[in-house]
Amino acid sequence: MKNKMGYRVKFIKAKFPSKKRLIGKYCYLEPVNVKKHSKDLFKNFSKDKKGIDWIYMPQGPFKNEISLKKYLKDKNLTGNPFFYTIYSKRLKTFCGLASYLRIKPQVGTIEVGYITYAKNLQRTVEATEAMFLMMKNAFDKLGYRRYEWKCDNLNERSKKSAIRLGFKYEGLFRQATIYKKKNRDTAWFSIIDKEWKQHKKRYCQYLKRSNFNTKLIQKKKLRLI
Repeated sequence: MKNKMGYRVKFIKAKFPSKKRLIGKYCYLEPVNVKKHSKDLFKNFSKDKKGIDWIYMPQGPFKNEISLKKYLKDKNLTGNPFFYTIYSKRLKTFCGLASYLRIKPQVGTIEVGYITYAKNLQRTVEATEAMFLMMKNAFDKLGYRRYEWKCDNLNERSKKSAIRLGFKYEGLFRQATIYKKKNRDTAWFSIIDKEWKQHKKRYCQYLKRSNFNTKLIQKKKLRLI
């Protein structure tokens, strides 16, 4: 019996994320600058009084700005993960974090993670656009073939977000890791370059200014599936 292999791929190498801003209609993302961003981030993250938004994060919540600064400094030491902070043009404040991680330019795979939205950013057009800007950058500018999303299988909110944003569920990695002294079964999701072209059209349609009222409340939902 003849051994089979996958189809031949014409792929040279993707690019590593740069320090340029990712600019949208409603928000922009810029690489984390601890001195510039920590004050806004701590103020906005502190609105989560019970620390609910940090349950499935490896660190946090943070009791003070100093501990948040340490977290951001530690995460930015290598550039992989590559952290962005999210600025809402409407709110005029930095109110979220997201990063690229497990960046592998040689084979064209990259993951989005460490997504932390303050209460005032959650369920907003800026929240969706931030994810679109990172996808667009990864596929169109940097040349990646595969864009991944992983989360604790118990994190229903994250899994629903992945599906809404166009990721396909790929499976469950049981006992994948331990964090905060707890077991984590990891759910895997991805978007590949062949799917991105259609997703991009629907994102652009959704993000049109005409799809939102004066308070930036959506008229039609984002539908990618």
